[in-house]
Amino acid sequence: MNLKEKKVVTEFRQCVIIAGGRFGSVMTVMERIQDFLGQKRFAIVGVSRQPKDFSRVLLREFRQKGFDPVPVNPEAREMEGVPCFARLQEIEPPVDGALLMTPPALTDRVVRDCAEAGIKRVWMYRATGQGAVSADAVKFCEANGISVIAGECPMMFLPGGAWFHRLHGWVKKIAGSYPR
Repeated sequence: MNLKEKKVVTEFRQCVIIAGGRFGSVMTVMERIQDFLGQKRFAIVGVSRQPKDFSRVLLREFRQKGFDPVPVNPEAREMEGVPCFARLQEIEPPVDGALLMTPPALTDRVVRDCAEAGIKRVWMYRATGQGAVSADAVKFCEANGISVIAGECPMMFLPGGAWFHRLHGWVKKIAGSYPR
């Protein structure tokens, strides 16, 4: 496959299957971010049992901003006063999106859980380094009609975010790596 063919295949895979089962147009990363954040209820997979961990900070921040994040951690029953689920498939009522804060090796397995649970939006968290991003997991999502955000810290996109998250976004804009 030459480079032009690879680009066409990649763009096709980025097509999002809309709720009614029809294909939508290719969404930009920013459109996928806005679509994800347009869902007020979603799972956060890999939330730590440690209250000072960034995953817990993110859980609290989403709740303070009016979202209904559902924590997922097989080793906890409750976090921040809300029920915690061991697996995505156990969440009732089901969620349409999942924010993954997992090591890349675990992300590969979690995206399969997402597909099994009917989740159509996945955000693989990354602030620095690899974060939760796995190339195999991205390919799986694309091949299974799951809208995927491979990287980025959601805090940069929340309205009224703290100055250092806005600074992070500004630095990415200057560096040319801010999503479009």
